[in-house]
Amino acid sequence: MREIIFDTETTGLDNRADRVIEIGGIELENHFPTGRTFHVYINPGDRKVHPDALAVHGISDDFLKDKPAFAEIVEDLQAFFGEARWVAHNATFDMGFINAEYERLGIPPVPVDRVTDTLALARRKHPMGPNSLDALCRRYGIDNSYRTKHGALLDSELLAEVYIEMIGGRQAALGLGVSKQRETFDAADGEEIVLPIVQRPRLLPQRISADEIAAHAAMVGKMGAKAIWLKYQKQH
Repeated sequence: MREIIFDTETTGLDNRADRVIEIGGIELENHFPTGRTFHVYINPGDRKVHPDALAVHGISDDFLKDKPAFAEIVEDLQAFFGEARWVAHNATFDMGFINAEYERLGIPPVPVDRVTDTLALARRKHPMGPNSLDALCRRYGIDNSYRTKHGALLDSELLAEVYIEMIGGRQAALGLGVSKQRETFDAADGEEIVLPIVQRPRLLPQRISADEIAAHAAMVGKMGAKAIWLKYQKQH
C-alpha cells in the first residue's frame, strides 16, 4: 500500500481566501519510507501572509515572490501523489486548502475515502491527549528538538515516524496470537478508516540454538500441566 504523509503551510486559516504556500510529502510503501519526497514553496499571488501565520512558519512574502504559482506545480504534485492515500495531521485543514486550490483550477477534489487523519487516529488511541504533533513526538520518543518553526517537509518527516509508531507498522508481525489483517479507526467526521496491517513477507532467521530450545522444553516440563507455555504450544 502506498501512502503520502504530507503537510501544508498557508497564508492564514481561511481556505476560501488564504492560499497554500508550502507543501511537503514523504512516500511510504507498506508503512516504510521509500526515501522519495516532495517539497515546494508556492507564490500565493496577491494574498499576503498573515502576521499570525508568519509567526508560526516564518515564510515571508518577500521569500515567496519568486516562487511558482500553484498552477505551475500542480502537475508535479498530482504525479507524486498518484493514487496513494493522503495522510495528514488534522487532515480537514490541509485537504480544505488543497481542494480549494484544485477548485480554482477546475480540478476535482481529492475523495474523502483516500484521506487518513492522524489526529483522529491519535484521539482514538490516546483519548486523554494531548495529541499535537509535538506531544506525539514526545510520547513516542521521536526527536523533534530541531523543530523551532513549522515547516511542511520537516513536519511530514516527523509525522511519518509518529504514524508508523501509532499504527504499529514496524511491529505488525510480532504478536503471539492470531494475526489481524486490518485495524479500524473512527475518523473525525464519523467515517471509518481501515488500515491494513502488513505481515512480514518471510520469517526472520532462527536465532535460538537447538540446545537453547531443548533447555527451554526441559524447564517448561518442570512447571506442571498448568504451565501457560503448554497452552500456547497447543494453539500453535
